[in-house]
Amino acid sequence: MAKLRIRKSNHAMNRSFGGDLGIYIILAIFGAFMFIPMLYTVIQSLKPLDELWMYPPRFWVQKPTLDNFGDLLKLMGTSWVPFSRYIFNTAFISILGTFGNVIFSSFAAYSLAKIRFPGRKFLFNIVQKSLMFNATVTSITNFLSMSILGLLDSYWAIIIPACATPLGLYLMKQFMETSVPDAVLESARLDGASEWRIFWTLVMPMVKPAWMTLIVFCFKDLWNAGASTYVYSEQLKTFNYAINQIITGGISRQGAGAASTVIMMIVPIAVFVFSQSNVIETMSTSGMKD
Repeated sequence: MAKLRIRKSNHAMNRSFGGDLGIYIILAIFGAFMFIPMLYTVIQSLKPLDELWMYPPRFWVQKPTLDNFGDLLKLMGTSWVPFSRYIFNTAFISILGTFGNVIFSSFAAYSLAKIRFPGRKFLFNIVQKSLMFNATVTSITNFLSMSILGLLDSYWAIIIPACATPLGLYLMKQFMETSVPDAVLESARLDGASEWRIFWTLVMPMVKPAWMTLIVFCFKDLWNAGASTYVYSEQLKTFNYAINQIITGGISRQGAGAASTVIMMIVPIAVFVFSQSNVIETMSTSGMKD
């Protein structure tokens, strides 16, 4: 019998250098388009007033200065509510609202995705339909609900509605269905684990990319919340509301407004960068499939 000879090659199949270079160039172009608005915001905060109102406007700053940040601190210092109070209000609402959103969305998503009970498909259909409604449409309902509960003019008027969002529930439910194998849950139940233990020790670590992504979206929305609809006391207002008050004070305050925009932008970007690194690491090291 003739032996079949197999030719061995030392060359591994790989993309060409030109193909890789083209991909990097395309990604760099798109990355630059996404980075330019943030860079322009920082440049605007470093411009003196005469350059801010220069026509035609110029992208780069000619005489960079930090006077805008100093003016912002002076304006916030003249307010009868301390500058730190606005920062605390914003941080407290953002952190507590984001934590509540992740917890309650995960609880509801686990029951809809992994527990069989009558009417769960009907409930999920309601969640899907609610994604079509803008937040402005539901603000009237939220206002009436908070008024009936007696929670207007308090932190809870913003935190409680933020704890139950259809986007968070939909995201967590869909991720649990695709990333949490039923076989793993059944094995844990056979070993005597309770649903509470299964949820915290198995499900939540496996869906970490989903709730890290949810943290980015929820924290960004709450950090930029104006809080003027449900909160009336000045000592409970957010930093974003205080910034809007400064900007509407006239042309001379536009430099301070540009500086405040940079401050408002830094924290969400830091949260995004931190969450992005964790999502990429988790998705590359802890995937499980049936």
